[in-house]
Amino acid sequence: MTRHSHPPLRLVGATVLREGQMQKRSVAMQDGVITKGPLPEVDLTGFLVLPGIIDLHGDAFERHIAPRPSAPFPIETGLHATDRDAAAHGVTTAWLAQSWSWEGGHRSPDMAEDIMESLDTLRPHLMTDLRLQLRVETHTVDTADRLLAAIRRHDIDYVIFNNHLDEALHLAGSRPTELALWAAKSGRSPEAQLALVEATRRQAPQVPRYLCRLAEAFDTLGVHYGSHDDPDGETRERFSMIGARICEFPIARSAAALARAVNDPVLMGAPNVVRGGSQSGNIAATDLIRRGMCDALVSDYYYPALSRAAFRLVDDGILDLPAAWAMISTRPAEILCLADRGVIAYGKRADLCVVNEETRRVEATLSTGRLTHLTGEAAHRFLGSRAELAMAAE
Repeated sequence: MTRHSHPPLRLVGATVLREGQMQKRSVAMQDGVITKGPLPEVDLTGFLVLPGIIDLHGDAFERHIAPRPSAPFPIETGLHATDRDAAAHGVTTAWLAQSWSWEGGHRSPDMAEDIMESLDTLRPHLMTDLRLQLRVETHTVDTADRLLAAIRRHDIDYVIFNNHLDEALHLAGSRPTELALWAAKSGRSPEAQLALVEATRRQAPQVPRYLCRLAEAFDTLGVHYGSHDDPDGETRERFSMIGARICEFPIARSAAALARAVNDPVLMGAPNVVRGGSQSGNIAATDLIRRGMCDALVSDYYYPALSRAAFRLVDDGILDLPAAWAMISTRPAEILCLADRGVIAYGKRADLCVVNEETRRVEATLSTGRLTHLTGEAAHRFLGSRAELAMAAE
């Protein structure tokens, strides 16, 4: 399937985020990039034109693949739905956070490879630039060769290390009902699940060597990597020392402070900002943002939270709109070294998010100049403009 960009267009009348400022100026696009020159116009007076959102971590795709734990759908169906979900909320580039874990089930290496295969097949047909972030459990030491082969085969460019073993041990020892539910999701009895946890725990002496081997391979392959849920500064320092520089969802302020001290980027969840705190009781994202300890926001489990979080930061007087929006566009692009997007500038990808200035709803999304989402008043503007162009041509 050939991907076609939208015909050449100039968006006029809107307030545009360019060069770090909100400006009254036009945005022209042709052949998928921001350009110059007289082009057919669409009047977007009353709208904001902002860089397309870049999401570095989201697992909302899981509910599209399995809307209920016992009712899975084909992966291809779920990925198409994820594509539309992301586009409808202004997202133009997104990493789907898929686990590579000893737990099995939907977090297993088997599932991860199935999703990689499906994503490779579907990518030419998707509207959003969907990629895969692998969340690799630290205690998967016996999968090293398989993991690296999969990363090479599918050109995976982003890995995050997780260690949820302590959480699993606590669950096994103190909450038998939840242990039974967890086991059922993985197709095991509670006794078999507990045995798996114990067997995984015994791999601990091999973990440091395993992580160093992966880090060395990632450096050779150009894979970006980091860690998830760092509980303290010491843990963050250990990961940073092996090259896992991205600090995703630090649990405590000390972990974020260590990351800031060594210039490691810190990522927090946009839902944390919108809801006023962490749903799991961890540190509030706004606390880190106020202290200059958070670089970027990610969707986590809910795409609508990205744009809403930016406006929440503005309404709460924490950041102005250019700085808040940079946390979901410019900074993510810089962290993953995407030099062709994240800002509205000549020669960059025409990835745009069109927001109704009054309602703050995303009414249009363009990815490489193609309309991937269009609704509301913006739809009348774009479609009306095309009708006028057609009449003029006749």
